[in-house]
Amino acid sequence: MAKKNEKGKSLESWIWDAACSIRGAKDAPKYKDFILPLIFTKRLCDVFDDEINRIAAEVGSRKKAFQLVKADHKLVRFYLPLLPEDPEEPVWSTIRKLADQIGEGVTTRMRAIAKQNPSLQGIIDRVDFNATTHGQRDIDDDRLSNLIEAISTKRLGLEDVEADIIGKSYEYLIRKFAEGGGQSAGEFYTPPEVGTIMSKVLQPEPGMEVYDPACGSGGLLIKCEIAMEESAKGRKRTVAPLKLYGQEYIADTWAMANMNMIIHDMEGEIEIGDTFKNPKFRSKQGKLRTFDRVVANPMWNQDWFTEADYDNDELDRFPAGAGFPGKSSADWGWVQHMHASLGAKGRAAVVLDTGAASRGSGNAGTNKEKTVRQWFVDHDLIESVLYLPENLFYNTTAPGIVLFLNKAKAKARKGKVLLVNASQIFEKGDPKNFIPDAGIQRIADVLIGWKEEDKLSRMVDHAELQKNDYNISPSRYIHTSDAETYRPIAEIVEELKVIEAEAKATDKALRKILKQLGV
Repeated sequence: MAKKNEKGKSLESWIWDAACSIRGAKDAPKYKDFILPLIFTKRLCDVFDDEINRIAAEVGSRKKAFQLVKADHKLVRFYLPLLPEDPEEPVWSTIRKLADQIGEGVTTRMRAIAKQNPSLQGIIDRVDFNATTHGQRDIDDDRLSNLIEAISTKRLGLEDVEADIIGKSYEYLIRKFAEGGGQSAGEFYTPPEVGTIMSKVLQPEPGMEVYDPACGSGGLLIKCEIAMEESAKGRKRTVAPLKLYGQEYIADTWAMANMNMIIHDMEGEIEIGDTFKNPKFRSKQGKLRTFDRVVANPMWNQDWFTEADYDNDELDRFPAGAGFPGKSSADWGWVQHMHASLGAKGRAAVVLDTGAASRGSGNAGTNKEKTVRQWFVDHDLIESVLYLPENLFYNTTAPGIVLFLNKAKAKARKGKVLLVNASQIFEKGDPKNFIPDAGIQRIADVLIGWKEEDKLSRMVDHAELQKNDYNISPSRYIHTSDAETYRPIAEIVEELKVIEAEAKATDKALRKILKQLGV
């Protein structure tokens, strides 16, 4: 339930209204790199004020409290070198009262905060609020002033809003930006219901280490912590929190993930860089570090990795017999990386394009992607596959699948894969469809309990998968009530692409032979 303020407006509505104060809802996503750090800073300022007030209650005045924390930064979680002219005024007033050169003033204050807090460097100070493009300010002082004033209307301190509520509201803001973000939205955001299902099924336990190699804004890691706390049956925060680890390639998104983690009052280690070519989490021996749970929604069908990238790998991520999944899609390359990042009893969940479940199956000749898929089936690493409804994701209307891996499958589950076709479990939304709460719970219960339900889920043994040429798409085995012969267009198109590529390769080889024969 969203917390309401005195005017009855939810925190989510307030936070979105603040974002829209610049140029309205249509243009708000363009300014996310300015809006998110400002709201994050407002939270830091208000929490710092609460800590100052707590110390002041012991030492007699806020003036003395400011002096104490300046002398010993360890008294507070984040030390803010922002001192109001009047110590009784809120710390945020040092930003709110800026009257001229506002962009420069905000940038200076954020960089001062980062200088005093190494863990915030590159996160809070990476945006220049005074930046120009072709001589024009990216966000002029008038709009910036409007935004600051809109943010100032609500306090975000410890006494005003709990971490989980401000965290949910921050996630809400990120989702709203994703709605207007077009193709780029998929780089930083996974629909919340998909993340909830993944985290519930993975069942992370207190103290476990959880890793996301393509973490975006950090939402999937946060979902895992929330799922663990919910399963702790009311012992929230009395159990050991998860140890969260992520890596993100895009600098702005990396900063977003760090802010998202802190504003949720969760601590994680988020590295920046290309996971595929340079995974940052390694053991002291230089080998790939392993985790209890791995979760990810990497960009689908990445085509910029070559066979050389796989051959040059020194971390044993691409085993013999599986190897290079083909240049046209790195989907199974990501699955291989996640498998290599799992401990002996580790489990993983990864969102992939639907074509990853079927490409190459049923076609003449060999297919590299199918070869990798076969390796995972034959080594009994795939526990289940979930087929999602269409039009959930912000950068595509394609449905997507969730592949669940388990390195230590229960004896009763060995030699089988649970396939779940949830293509009909959704409600129409604007601009995207969504899975309702009851649907989330139904899907999660089926996957956790390995339940078979008519027209929803089915256990398929490896012999049947082999018979179907290692096609593991649930839509191939489970027909929904209103679409007995239905196959998603996206899946058919992907298969046609593979057939066309194979035909071209065969034609090229034939021409070469004929040329050698002088024909």
